[in-house]
Amino acid sequence: MKVLVINCGSSSLKYQVIDSDTENVLAKGLCERIGIDGVLTYQKPGIDKIKFEAPMPKHRQAVELVLKQLMDPEVGVIKSIDEIQAVGHRMVHGGEKFACSTLLTDEVLQTVESCNDLAPLHNPPTLVGVNACKELMPTTPMVGVFDTAFHQTMPAEAYIYGVPYEYYEKYTLRRFGFHGTSHRFVSQRVAEILGKKPEDLKIIVCHLGNGSSITAVDHGKSVDTSMGLTPLGGVIMGTRCGDIDPTVVEYVAQKEDLSLEEAMAVMNKKSGVLGISGVSSDFRDLEEAAANGNERADLALKTFVHTVVKTVGSYVAVMNGVDVIVFTAGIGENDTAIRASVLEHFGYLGVTLDPVANDVHGKERIISTKDSKVTAMVVPTNEELAICRDTVEIVTKKVVEEAVKEVLK
Repeated sequence: MKVLVINCGSSSLKYQVIDSDTENVLAKGLCERIGIDGVLTYQKPGIDKIKFEAPMPKHRQAVELVLKQLMDPEVGVIKSIDEIQAVGHRMVHGGEKFACSTLLTDEVLQTVESCNDLAPLHNPPTLVGVNACKELMPTTPMVGVFDTAFHQTMPAEAYIYGVPYEYYEKYTLRRFGFHGTSHRFVSQRVAEILGKKPEDLKIIVCHLGNGSSITAVDHGKSVDTSMGLTPLGGVIMGTRCGDIDPTVVEYVAQKEDLSLEEAMAVMNKKSGVLGISGVSSDFRDLEEAAANGNERADLALKTFVHTVVKTVGSYVAVMNGVDVIVFTAGIGENDTAIRASVLEHFGYLGVTLDPVANDVHGKERIISTKDSKVTAMVVPTNEELAICRDTVEIVTKKVVEEAVKEVLK
């Protein structure tokens, strides 16, 4: 089955076409500057990356261009739209409504729309992307894979906030967590590599990138995670402040004469390691600056590690132990120094890093020594493949169910 995987932003659209039988990526790319001037990038194994400008006033035109490129006689990977047998959409927020991936019926889309106030920056463009695909491929099944779904197994004591309970009842004010598709994929892959079942392991997944989150996966289920109601919570990140005293927002707003919206923009876009360092949100820039004697860049790196260590340590306590600490995403997969700095704090658990094994970028590898009591690993995430797998499972199940109904008529 050929599956088109779509990830829509407010002015962007990432896409991949995956052959679910081989799990090979047939083509992938990105539409940028939607609503401005439009730029499409297209990659296919064996050819140079193609990039060109094209009008994309709305997401519908972006999807049209993607499909046209996929069907291009010279570099395309399909001959007709009918070869795309399903579309999997990355959905950021499903609230408490969705604990698993689901077929995107009109009723489901209405329910997702009701969650828009929980993710006003993410859900609306996702829905626009879904509707654009439905217009152009009206008979092709669409599946939604929710970032929040994996964390719906958290117990109430892990997700409830210390505010009046009526706010939870009235507004669903609680910790939701994000990057769930990544945390699920990586924790399952860890079990596969170790030749065990997810139900046999206590795993802490460190998804470290410009946006970072950490999740405690106890016997295959998320029991705690660092991000909260929104992706602003948790460890400090590239430009996001992470967990802070809520009064900080009020204090900054008063001192800087900012509106609530302006103060929140500071917390989202001008904070994190960028705010501390004054240099960059890119950890490569920070490490270079720190090596050249920039004390604030060095402080930013140390503060990031400190918040990761605190979170990992707390999850060891939550699960009453840990079998595996795994690193994934841009920083987690590629930054050897950050991984080493985090793991050196867990000698008390018997974690022993293998420096030679740790010299790895973007590849699966055990980076702890053979006698380490806790296994440390690097496992690249693959959210697109996870979305593809869920899409195939749901579409196949639907086909079987419909066939059974037909037989029973």
